[in-house]
Amino acid sequence: MEGSVLLALAAVAVISSLITVFLKDSKLAALSVLAALAAGGVLFLKLLPYFGVLLQEFGDIALLSGVDSYYLSLMLKIIGVAYVGEFAGQLCRDAGQNALAMKIELAAKAAILLLALPIIAGVVQSVMEVLS
Repeated sequence: MEGSVLLALAAVAVISSLITVFLKDSKLAALSVLAALAAGGVLFLKLLPYFGVLLQEFGDIALLSGVDSYYLSLMLKIIGVAYVGEFAGQLCRDAGQNALAMKIELAAKAAILLLALPIIAGVVQSVMEVLS
């Protein structure tokens, strides 16, 4: 990611933060939540192309290292669930829904554990083979 893109994203975040604070203190407090959600959505959409580049790089690394594509796929799914859970949780917090944010993050953690089970099983199997 170029520095100019990061600066632009930071500028959008700061400006939207100022707007939401201004709206929260005005008679338009309901718009404050909508502005925060819209800003989060815009930032996420601007970052999407970089996720594609990241996935391509992970694929290239996997080919070079000889890592099984199944395990790489699981790792990428785990990373994706973590980011989506965190992003959804932060959006809920922006809307003042802390309890809902905690439940979303708990669900993401449970999904990560379920996705990680084959990796854990593979590690345990490798350890057992070494020990026997």
